[in-house]
Amino acid sequence: MSHHFVTSADIPAEGERISSSKLDSVRRIAGGAAAITGLISAYLLFVAPPNIAGPFAYSWLFALFFFFTLAIGGCFWTLLHNVSNSSWGTSVRRIMENLGAVFPWMAIFAAPLLFPQVQKWLFEWMNIHNAAGGSPFDGFLFGFYGSDSVKHGLEEQGQALLVNKAWYMNKVAWYIRFAFYFIGMGLVINGLRKLSTAQDVDPNPGTGNLFKARARSSYSLIIFAITITFAGIDWLQGLKYEWFSTMWGVYLFAGAALNSMAVIIITATLLQKGGYLKRVVGPEHYHIMGKLLLAFTIFWAYVSFSQFFLIWYANIAEETQWFTIRNTEGWNTGSIALVFCHFVIPFVILLQAWLKKNPKLLSIVCAYTLVMHILDHYLIVIPERSVSLGNMLPDIFPLKSDAHPDGITTVIPGAFWGDIFAFVAVGSGFLFFYLRALSQTATYPHRDPRILESANVSN
Repeated sequence: MSHHFVTSADIPAEGERISSSKLDSVRRIAGGAAAITGLISAYLLFVAPPNIAGPFAYSWLFALFFFFTLAIGGCFWTLLHNVSNSSWGTSVRRIMENLGAVFPWMAIFAAPLLFPQVQKWLFEWMNIHNAAGGSPFDGFLFGFYGSDSVKHGLEEQGQALLVNKAWYMNKVAWYIRFAFYFIGMGLVINGLRKLSTAQDVDPNPGTGNLFKARARSSYSLIIFAITITFAGIDWLQGLKYEWFSTMWGVYLFAGAALNSMAVIIITATLLQKGGYLKRVVGPEHYHIMGKLLLAFTIFWAYVSFSQFFLIWYANIAEETQWFTIRNTEGWNTGSIALVFCHFVIPFVILLQAWLKKNPKLLSIVCAYTLVMHILDHYLIVIPERSVSLGNMLPDIFPLKSDAHPDGITTVIPGAFWGDIFAFVAVGSGFLFFYLRALSQTATYPHRDPRILESANVSN
């Protein structure tokens, strides 16, 4: 793809906005699908009988956190661009901001986790706390101020581990953190996006907004780190409260950064196909983004192996059980597939410099990594489903099966269709808010002082 030297004459004074009836149609279809599937999902989560509601709660959590990582990944790339003051990323910064702008809306899809009707299927520790007696505030207070009725109730049940973790794993603190994730990170990304778009209409654009964005992003990276780490602990690691990993937050961050960059690359390619970004995004930008894709592919593999190796070496029962479940029945096939398909194959392909400069081929690789990200999060959430539900409702979800009389079964027949439905429900909502954000602003910050430097980047 040729890319001539760009001058100020090539940058429209009023910028470039998406005006496409096809995009509007896709957005309306996505919004309609989200509304319809959302209503059906509400029925499946809150009204359906236990044999449907229980499995679907795990389906919903799987879909929720997959798209959660893509949205918060957009926040990360926006923050990193501002902090690093990189000129090359100016051309695609608006895509980063618009992807991040979806994050506050993810609260809609996370809202079911706030209700006891859904919590009881997912979080065993909450059920144990409820059985221990006392008010929700008891768990919060004894974690900081001393003994109370919940502490005694947990001790009577022999839940010493929950007693030790109760300063963190109590409902009041859980709800406070839930609110912090969306309010804190939502204010950050909305504020940065407003600073960016305000420059588009400023008759005398300068560097003031850039310095403000850099200052805010520097401390907001801490908010990002807290959000991706503790949301992963609360919603995913909390599925099995006995399990713990000090690398869990970094593992989730690596996947979020990798696959949100994949979404950014695919978006830039599709926009160029539609006639946008022609002057400001060229092969060099794709080359840089491809290198970031390669870097985080390696980083994800490094963190994944390190986590597995340290847990295997330590050989602590509370840690190893997580991997034991994911090596039962057919789940080990998926775990092995991640090694080769999530790392080896994309690693070899992304080493090719010529491919990273080809938007279409690079976008195919990006779509492939997103499929692997789906598999990754599927293996995080779904294998725990039958084990937890089997312990809770053994008559409905028996852990023993005719095929495995001496072990446990980790598959619930028919639940896979719920997984697909939940993915479509959350995905259509995610797509609606993403397309909405893209159509609200100029496709790139045309009055940013660094836009010409970015358009003519060479590496």
